[in-house]
Amino acid sequence: MDVRTGAAPPARLRRKAAAVDRALRRRYRLRPWRERDPLGALIGTILSQHTSDTNSGRAYARLRARYPTWEAVHRASAAGIAAAIRPAGLASLKTPRIRAVLDRVARERGRLSLAFLRRWPRERARAWLRSLPGVGPKTAAIVMQFALAKPAFAVDTHVDRVGRRLGLIPPRMSTEDAHLWMEAIVPPRRYGPLHRFLVRHGREICTAQRPRCEVCPVRRWCDYASTVKSGVPSSVRSTRTPSPGSDGA
Repeated sequence: MDVRTGAAPPARLRRKAAAVDRALRRRYRLRPWRERDPLGALIGTILSQHTSDTNSGRAYARLRARYPTWEAVHRASAAGIAAAIRPAGLASLKTPRIRAVLDRVARERGRLSLAFLRRWPRERARAWLRSLPGVGPKTAAIVMQFALAKPAFAVDTHVDRVGRRLGLIPPRMSTEDAHLWMEAIVPPRRYGPLHRFLVRHGREICTAQRPRCEVCPVRRWCDYASTVKSGVPSSVRSTRTPSPGSDGA
């Protein structure tokens, strides 16, 4: 829904989202998803902010190789953590966020685990995650959907771009509001798969520069493709690009 007005998305968008989902399902094959440790998923997603999956993956692997347990990371110095996560970039920003998250979990729960969130209602878990430093709607949704088995639709840079080009996300809607909007037009059981389809589609075909509309399996439903075909420049773009110094993605 539109969190500013309370308006529900029109039914035609639900139909469009379902058609896009079916078309992408025919085009792509997803690897089976293995549920991650929730705290590991949270730290990994913080590392992924404003960098590539390759770089954040390297940083996460280096962090766990140097500090095999979260207790070891919690005891580590800021300099040690920063050195380990350097491949992810913005180490001076991400290091204090990681330390603050671990401090908060240890202080409130007495152990470094987020397993307790599995027992909480979805919105309570979302609100708690959003209260952590450096955790915005995308990070919270990724942890919920892929590590806590709680339905949430994450809108990252690929989903935001593809969703706006398709016309699933209104052009003037903020990226933050787009999370709840996508949750309103997609059935909960499809949140995870469609998120992954849109990310892959954004990487392979609907790229930021020079999208390959001529081979796109969803071009018949795409607002952007229709404007390109007609020769009218498209104004579809995100209205919110978080800066590295923001509260998190």
